[in-house]
Amino acid sequence: MAILEEQRSLCEDLERLEQACADRILEDPKNVRDRLARDHQITKFVDRFQQQSQRLVEIKKDKDGALQKEIDSLTTHDPFEEFYKQLNTIKNFHRRYPNEPVENLERAYKRRPTENGAIPDYIAEIDAMFTGEESNGRFFDLTKQHEEYLNLPGVKRVTYLQFLSVFDKFSHFTQQQKRNEKYFVYLTELADYLESFLRRTRPLEDPDRIIDTLEKEFTKAWEADEIPGWGKSADTKAAPTQEQADLWCNACQKAFTNKNVYDHHFSSKKHKKAAESNTVDGTASVENAKKAELARLKDRAIAEREWRITKLTDIMKEQREATTTNVERKQSLTERERQMELEALYAEASEAPQGDAEASDEEKDDDSKIYNPLKLPLAWDGKPIPYWLYKLHGLGVEFPCEICGNFVYMGRRAFDKHFNEHRHIHGLRCLGITNTTLFREITKIDEAQRLWEKLEGDKKRQKVQAETVEEMEDAQGNVMPRKVFEDLQKQGLL
Repeated sequence: MAILEEQRSLCEDLERLEQACADRILEDPKNVRDRLARDHQITKFVDRFQQQSQRLVEIKKDKDGALQKEIDSLTTHDPFEEFYKQLNTIKNFHRRYPNEPVENLERAYKRRPTENGAIPDYIAEIDAMFTGEESNGRFFDLTKQHEEYLNLPGVKRVTYLQFLSVFDKFSHFTQQQKRNEKYFVYLTELADYLESFLRRTRPLEDPDRIIDTLEKEFTKAWEADEIPGWGKSADTKAAPTQEQADLWCNACQKAFTNKNVYDHHFSSKKHKKAAESNTVDGTASVENAKKAELARLKDRAIAEREWRITKLTDIMKEQREATTTNVERKQSLTERERQMELEALYAEASEAPQGDAEASDEEKDDDSKIYNPLKLPLAWDGKPIPYWLYKLHGLGVEFPCEICGNFVYMGRRAFDKHFNEHRHIHGLRCLGITNTTLFREITKIDEAQRLWEKLEGDKKRQKVQAETVEEMEDAQGNVMPRKVFEDLQKQGLL
């Protein structure tokens, strides 16, 4: 291909790519899977746009002079002669390769409609990109990392739900635990997963720029010794502070707080041995310095992964909260409900490629009429609450209370709360019961009356016993019950 023709083709390709990106942005799909597919398609178009632009810039630089030579051939010679020469070259090429397909840039970046209900290629890529637990990028899938966390030495066993709230906190690990090889592998896999999840779910936010920014921030914080739990402040054999500079011994690598102790330690055997080893055996000190430097590099690698995990989790805090909510919801479902949910997801996935017209019609029907066959309670927006939330709070379980006039409370939460409400307290007072704190979980009138009679009877018996107790007095004037007096007398204490 001629250089000018290649330049023209690149310019056309750039315009087609720009138009394709604009068309994708105007689509605004409602489905999460379609939205991710659109974002990844735009990302591929942008990458190709950058590659083609770079190629176009290289052609315009004309380092080998081929472009200028082709322009001179068109301007200095007969233009018609050059035109027919290139035309004959094209005809000869198609004569040798008659079945060579012609690239149609107009159709290259347009979405092709699917037939027979087949899933489009861009949707299939999204399905292969995420696991079932991730649900097209809405939730984390940290089950593997949770197992590795439980296998770390000295770690308490936590549930997956508890792990979701502590996986970005490292203050409970000791320095010895952090320098373990398993801990480093665990951090590396967790950081790589979060970075991969960011790239898969937010392709249009320039993930490379976000990662580079995090690395620059970490480097700056590490050099300033501002990393929590790391840095020179966490090293037990670090150099002394400015206040302790005069009381620091280089031979012993130790700081002293007392001037007299510092002066007298020079005559100790330990100091002399350390000083002799530093002066005589110089290779040992060099090896120690290399070991210290290597340990410092390892600490930096561990601290960098902890920093990256913390920052990426903070960026994707919405997905983390959604994951926690989803795990709580799944724990409240039965096996049959989980199976029904999977079937509903499969049905939604098979209906996703359909047109937007049907979706808009369904939305209109939902707005005009609320479909609530299970008689679920309504939320603040006037629509029924989700069924999983209905099951989580046990709103389908009835708790009647005879003391409240046979009033029925829906759900355990409302039932526990009503014991402190006016209706239940008023019902107890009508039965002559004044101490209401001892009557939680009692809803029957006869049970409450029997318990109150028993409490009143116990009070009366205690009062009678206190009045009928025979008191004795010893020689010193101490008053005590008769039984105690006789026991002390038998023991010879009186």
